[in-house]
Amino acid sequence: MSVDAKIVKELRDKTGAGMMDCKSALSESGGDMEKAIDFLRTKGLAAAKKKAGRATNEGLVFSYIHPGGKVGVLVEISCETDFVARTDEFQKFCKDVAMHVAAASPLALNVEDLDPAIVDREREIAKQQAIESGKPENIAEKIVEGRVGKFYKEVCLLEQAYVKDPNMTVKDLLDSTIGSLGENMGIRRFVRFQLGEEL
Repeated sequence: MSVDAKIVKELRDKTGAGMMDCKSALSESGGDMEKAIDFLRTKGLAAAKKKAGRATNEGLVFSYIHPGGKVGVLVEISCETDFVARTDEFQKFCKDVAMHVAAASPLALNVEDLDPAIVDREREIAKQQAIESGKPENIAEKIVEGRVGKFYKEVCLLEQAYVKDPNMTVKDLLDSTIGSLGENMGIRRFVRFQLGEEL
C-alpha cells in the first residue's frame, strides 16, 4: 500500500524512528498509527537485543537544569562511537532522560541497584497492611509481591513509565533509540539535585 508522507512524518515525530522504518511500519499495519508504533517498538526491542553485547565506551555526561533553577540532573549515557554521541538524536535522548529524572525522581537505575533496606521496608509495610486487613497468609504474600513490583515501577528509572509517553517505560525508550541509532547504548548512572535536599 502507498503511505501518505504526512502520516510518515507524524509517525517519525512521535517515535524518532527513521523515515524508511516509519514507512514500512505503516505499510505493515495498514496505515494504523497505533499498530505502526507497536511494530516499531517491537522492532526496536529486537534490534536492541542483537546489539546488547557490544561495548559502549563512548557517550556523554549530560546536564539539565529545570526552569527556575531548583532542580538539576546529571546523566551518563554510553554508546559505541563518538560519532553517534554527537548526533542530535543521541543528545535529544540524553535530554529526554535527564528531564524524566528531574520530573520522576527515581531512586535507582534498576532493581539491582536499589538499596535492599528500602525494599525490605516496603515489603514489611505491605505485609503489615495485608495482615491488618485480615487477608490469609497465602493471599498476603501475593499482595506483598504485587506491591513490591509496583514499588519497583515507581522508583527504578528503567522500570518507570516515561513521563512524555506513559504507554512506554524508560527501558522501552532506550530500546527504541538503540533500534533507530543502530548502536548499543546504556544509561550508566544519574544524579538528581534538588535545592535544599541532601544527596
